[in-house]
Amino acid sequence: MGNAKIRLFVDQPLGAGQVIALNEAQANYLFNVMRLGVGASVLLFDGQNGEWRAEVAEAGKRKGLLVCAAQTAPLRMPPDLWLLFAPIKKARTDFIVEKATELGAARVMPVQTRFTNADRIRVDKLRAHAIEAAEQCGGTFVPQVDDVQPLARVLADWPAERRILWCNEHLAGCSSALSGVIAGGDPGSWAVLIGPEGGFAQEEQDLLAAMPQVVQASLGPRILRADTAAVAALTLWQAHLGDWG
Repeated sequence: MGNAKIRLFVDQPLGAGQVIALNEAQANYLFNVMRLGVGASVLLFDGQNGEWRAEVAEAGKRKGLLVCAAQTAPLRMPPDLWLLFAPIKKARTDFIVEKATELGAARVMPVQTRFTNADRIRVDKLRAHAIEAAEQCGGTFVPQVDDVQPLARVLADWPAERRILWCNEHLAGCSSALSGVIAGGDPGSWAVLIGPEGGFAQEEQDLLAAMPQVVQASLGPRILRADTAAVAALTLWQAHLGDWG
């Protein structure tokens, strides 16, 4: 039994002595690609029960069995932070989901806006990217990734207690509104909203500006690309209101 270096997400509950049946893709990765054999150790997480060291009990070309031996890390939940963003070109949308996972977003919500310019979104692929990011960065939680919904519909049902940090490109160069919120202590429930490459339509801006939950903020003196803005906004929120301290 060697040191476990491979991390794998499994959609099965983990616990002491739990037997985990691998699907064909997982078995191929562990036994054909990574060349693991019986007795090898793998780190598993299911998004609910922390991380566990498991040992290979059976190794086949298309299937296999792992047995949980010991918990190696508890479940670490992210802050109550959501990310709303308008999908962009495929690779950059994938990037946003990956970085949102790494930066500790609890929920990722793609939204359709007037100027959203993207091909059809494969939500199953985005969820797979979130899982891969959690596997690679040592996370024990995988954010929920929603189906794409119209922005107006999402805002119509928006929870009264959840604030929205709207990164408004029209405020470039202005002081951030976050400074007045940081002194409030408990950050509570938040969402970060990143607009499309063409910006929000006027009716969308008016809708957001009228919502009492919305806090408008600048991300500095430069207008950022949507994927850069998502990383910058999540980083700023985590540094000031999240779990980085």
